[in-house]
Amino acid sequence: MNRTWKTLLTASCMTLTYTAQAATLLVGTYTDGASQGIYRYAFDSEAGTIRPEPLQVVESVSPSWLVLSEDKRLLFAVNETADGHVSAFNIASDGNVRLLDQLSSQGDEPTHASLSQDQRYLFVANYAVDPDPGGGLSVLPVDRQGALQPVIQQARHQASGVNPERQASAHVHSVVPSPDGQHVYASDLGADKVFVYRYDGASTNKPLTPSQPASVSLPAGSGPRHLLFDASGKHAYLTLEMHAEVVMFDVREGDLIERQRLPLTERQEAAAKAGAGLHLSADGRFLYVSNRGTANEIVVFSVGKQDGRLALVQRRSVEGDHPREFALDPSDRFLLVANQKSNQIKVMRRDPLTGKLGETVQTFDQPAPSDLKFMR
Repeated sequence: MNRTWKTLLTASCMTLTYTAQAATLLVGTYTDGASQGIYRYAFDSEAGTIRPEPLQVVESVSPSWLVLSEDKRLLFAVNETADGHVSAFNIASDGNVRLLDQLSSQGDEPTHASLSQDQRYLFVANYAVDPDPGGGLSVLPVDRQGALQPVIQQARHQASGVNPERQASAHVHSVVPSPDGQHVYASDLGADKVFVYRYDGASTNKPLTPSQPASVSLPAGSGPRHLLFDASGKHAYLTLEMHAEVVMFDVREGDLIERQRLPLTERQEAAAKAGAGLHLSADGRFLYVSNRGTANEIVVFSVGKQDGRLALVQRRSVEGDHPREFALDPSDRFLLVANQKSNQIKVMRRDPLTGKLGETVQTFDQPAPSDLKFMR
């Protein structure tokens, strides 16, 4: 392993007095500009502001997506480069993040990852911009100390080819386990499908096997991106990046049954269609979806209590460019948006009763933010 990949961790820490309202925010970034890697900040959930000085800066090459273990003691990051890697970190009792291990993802430009429900495997989505070899899904074991083991399984899909520029090959954009831990879903932008796998945590060399049916087809040229389950596991929501739509599914024995498809924008030009992240409020009553391109909005939907169906509540400008990801703070009273191309995080006030986003509380300068995760 070369020095670039071995020497990825330096930390600069400062003393912080925590209050009951303090939360810890992790920011993943792209490092082809001024950013150094992963940033750890204190977030005041009373005022809705990020404190200006980072608690720690963890040097890492383009850690564009972050994954926290269930007990918040481990952090994983995909290193989104042409020769993709995945990094594992330990989170000490004082909050400091320390590198444990770093391995190849056996794919190019990994953009997303998730842990199996039993925390035994890390699933990595290798997007791969170049059509040769194209994108795929990689599975890496995680040992009891949290260190990664080399890739033991890979899966590749057939591209749809509908859009010759963006769908000439497979582009796995996210990999998500079901809440019951029995299935894993790979959203493939290049294939216009969500691939469904059965999960066997007891297997030491092949934890994933294709389910039956093995995939769910989406409209031609729509580009599935991110999938999200509600807390019950009975409903799921999917962004279609290239059509800028959100799809609502019923979930039955692992199958995704489409019930609803709604636009994220009323504009018809392709430049306004770039659906991205989606998150539910803690009470499950509202779904928030980002749309980038020339729209640059967060779209708010109410969620039906019984059937999970969506109804439009609001479209809110992100006041920036390219809202790649966003997060609700632990109090559920603020929404933070990572505007990647305008190099800022916007903090917006949220009404828990109506779900609507209100005033911008803070504009926080941050080079190329790509993901936001709260540790507590």
